[in-house]
Amino acid sequence: MTRSTANNLYYHLSAGFAGDDAPCLILPDDTIITYAQARKRIGQYASAFIELGLTREDRVTVQAEKSIESLFLYLGVIQAGGTYNPLNTAYTLNELEYFISDAQPTIVVCDPQIEDKTKNIADKYGVKHVLCLDSQGAGSACDMADASVPTDNIVAVDEDDVASIIYTSGTTGRSKGAMLTHKNLTSNGHTLHAYWQFTPGDVLLHALPIYHVHGLFVACHCALLNGSPMYFMSKFDLEKVLERIPTSTVMMGVPTFYTRLLKDARFTKELTANMRLFISGSAPLLAETHIEFEQRTGHRILERYGMTEAGMITSNPYEGERVAGTVGFPLPGVDARIAADDGKILEPGEIGILEIKGPNVFKGYRNMPEKTAEEFTKDGYFITGDIATMDKDGRVSIVGRGKDLIISGGLNIYPKEIEAEIDALTGVTETAVIGVPHPDFGESVVAVIVSKAGTDLSPDDIIKPLDGKLARFKLPKQVFFVDELPRNAMGKVQKNILRDQHKDLFST
Repeated sequence: MTRSTANNLYYHLSAGFAGDDAPCLILPDDTIITYAQARKRIGQYASAFIELGLTREDRVTVQAEKSIESLFLYLGVIQAGGTYNPLNTAYTLNELEYFISDAQPTIVVCDPQIEDKTKNIADKYGVKHVLCLDSQGAGSACDMADASVPTDNIVAVDEDDVASIIYTSGTTGRSKGAMLTHKNLTSNGHTLHAYWQFTPGDVLLHALPIYHVHGLFVACHCALLNGSPMYFMSKFDLEKVLERIPTSTVMMGVPTFYTRLLKDARFTKELTANMRLFISGSAPLLAETHIEFEQRTGHRILERYGMTEAGMITSNPYEGERVAGTVGFPLPGVDARIAADDGKILEPGEIGILEIKGPNVFKGYRNMPEKTAEEFTKDGYFITGDIATMDKDGRVSIVGRGKDLIISGGLNIYPKEIEAEIDALTGVTETAVIGVPHPDFGESVVAVIVSKAGTDLSPDDIIKPLDGKLARFKLPKQVFFVDELPRNAMGKVQKNILRDQHKDLFST
């Protein structure tokens, strides 16, 4: 393959930047960062990383709160040809050590409050540089950029060079690093920009985190490719979102955003008169929410479907019927099919496993060639693990999730990781972790535990030892003790029975 500047994701993003004086980011206090300022700052980060010796073979692991500096740092890594590895800011030091050991980064960027502890971990794995960045964008990473002369040079890369590694929660307790290439991210960005019909004058309301696909690659990339301003919020704040909606045209969110908006009487058709598109993803959107949203605002939410390993895969149409409970059609360039467990391709309407192929599909899992091979069919389709059906027109509905995945507040949680930690606790015989419906978060984590004979355990005996080992969003919100777990004839725990038993636990 021939290395080229034009293969670099940043080449495409920066080509969409608006004129120098046009707003790029608008902060909650109304501070405006122009595209000229953004280009310069990104160039400073790129220069700084190159001065530290970053090459296209190197990775930068970042666990920092959302800020304009963390966004520019990301883009600087890409401009410099490095691989960007963002981590959920809720991950504990215990989890951080695993990611550093697996990603083997050259540079780690962390919150100043854990800089010393992060350095201790980084030293164990030969990390050359540890920098810090706080929620206001201050720290040694920012200082490093301040001291660098901005560059407009974009490092030449191969289209299959890895631009980012995003870790997915592991079904066996070990997280997998999905390697996304410049080609993967560039193709998906251009496709979404066109499919959702971004045009001059669009303004994106951005209240998502930027450590995963939705907030970073979908939302930011669409806005940057379009040269649009983003209302850039550190998190979803109902008051600030309501304040910005009248002058926004596009909002991307998780279902939790929309359920919270609907609870507020100020969220009306008049308030949303300037909006042209509300997009929902990262978790299933209840049909009831879809219907209530349209009745309240006159807008039909556009639901789409994606995953870490492929970015966006399907979408309801921009023009055409958006059907509640479905995730629409495969995006242009994406092939999708439904297969049985034995690999047989199923007919329209039949339920099976969704398999996909396209330029958006990842390169593989870092350091896991065997796992990567298992996840692809012989003819090159990626096996998503999601249970779906496709109608005769090609419209896809996700009817279940493989591997017992829980999605809470738009964040993926795999029960096996939590079960392994609970099973290791004194007095525990076995555990089943399930997701049950929650009115705000979509699903909430519940642990059902069999304790050893003669042991008197309380929920606190379970949750307290996990605090610090697992990110807080993974901790069970309720713990129940039972004499035995329900099993089928083969001895497999029947989590469907447990989910049914606890389905009304958080009902209002």
